[in-house]
Amino acid sequence: MNTPVLDDGRAPSSPTAIATIEARMRSNAAHPALFWNEHVVSYGALCDAIDAWASALDERAVAPGDVCAIIGDYSPGTCALIFALVRRRAIVVPLTLAVRNETAEFFAIAGVQHVFRFDADDAWAYEPVVADGTNTLIATFRASEHPGLIVFSSGSTGKPKGILHDCERLFRKFVPQRQARRTVLFLMFDHFGGFNTLLSVFAYGGAGVCVPNRAPDAVCRAIENARADLLPATPTFLNLVLAAGTYRRYALDSVTLITYGTEVMPEATLAKLREAFPKAQLKQTYGLSELGVLHSKSESDGSLWMKIGGDGFEVKVVDGQLWVRAGSNMVGYLNAPQPFDDEGWMCTGDDVEVRGEYVLIKGRRSEMINVGGQKVFPAEVETLLLGDPNVAEATVYGVKHPLMGQVPHARISVHEPEEQRALVERLRRLCADGLARYKIPQKFTVIAPDDQVSERFKKVRRIDGA
Repeated sequence: MNTPVLDDGRAPSSPTAIATIEARMRSNAAHPALFWNEHVVSYGALCDAIDAWASALDERAVAPGDVCAIIGDYSPGTCALIFALVRRRAIVVPLTLAVRNETAEFFAIAGVQHVFRFDADDAWAYEPVVADGTNTLIATFRASEHPGLIVFSSGSTGKPKGILHDCERLFRKFVPQRQARRTVLFLMFDHFGGFNTLLSVFAYGGAGVCVPNRAPDAVCRAIENARADLLPATPTFLNLVLAAGTYRRYALDSVTLITYGTEVMPEATLAKLREAFPKAQLKQTYGLSELGVLHSKSESDGSLWMKIGGDGFEVKVVDGQLWVRAGSNMVGYLNAPQPFDDEGWMCTGDDVEVRGEYVLIKGRRSEMINVGGQKVFPAEVETLLLGDPNVAEATVYGVKHPLMGQVPHARISVHEPEEQRALVERLRRLCADGLARYKIPQKFTVIAPDDQVSERFKKVRRIDGA
């Protein structure tokens, strides 16, 4: 086995986590690493591509500690460049077209110096950027001589936050060998969950299944063609697959594990998913960009209760909110005060119920609807509405009210066209039978299913508005 070599010609003084994982990738040379555009890319070819990037980076004077943006999606080129930059001890900023309107802002926050743009055919173009000063946290981090990763919070409740991670620390959790899986690369790599998925694929010798887009048909076709066995996705995407009946049109029997997270899963959707994929294990995941992805174990395939923590994570509940302390914390925010208390704990912002060792995620406190002091969590109402046979999707959100502070409204998408008055009357009766009066939506609006979904296939949820 070849010993990994640093760009300056030195062999690592000790087997770092990054070196260990790269050596493991090289040992799997004949195995498939990526399924992309109807091509199968082996680990040998991927590692050759990583090596080939060295001269391109030299020509563009990319130095250790430089901040490098990669704009694109999963492909042989982007994946190889990520590892080439990690090997060079640069700071990687993965971005996608989903954030094209925020790219300039992200460049400024991160202090990007080099930009590599990839198109759908994996061709790339380079652009140097003159950074406007150096972020203090990045300057301090460079002294560690470790590669870094910068991801951004969604900015749903304010200005996006730049989050700096130490790649050596991130890679460390993947050193113990686990089951190699053929994984759909659905979650975008510019958010922590997607980047975590990518690392797990290569660290364990699995294969990543790239998708041309994230429409249900495209994803299901990719699963069928590559015989993927792991589908990490959002509840909103999984509901689209169920509502459109897409899963019936493809051979998806290879799927043995479906993981879901990033937003609350309605119980009604989970029940339908279990029925549609009876042979697949259903597992809820939990993580934050600041802390990483926690170890989780669902109580059962049909349950939203789960155990979380362990493997370097501690959890506690304070005033109904989940707090986490992790050994793999981010280095810090680039443009905001640090969120940890004096003992290293971070409030996640998620309200939970506790039952013994298990917790139930009720929802983000920022998404909670306060009706005259009474709490309404959208997921509870959405689950009830999704029980109606003609409701394909439901999104509940809060709207300002002069007397009550807020009241719930609902946006509904239907399977089949229906006279709106009859639909609303039926849904009001359904809510009256199953909910306290203050939880019943005051207004129902029927919209197209596509208007319910963001580019990341999460619900477009208005916390407040008209």
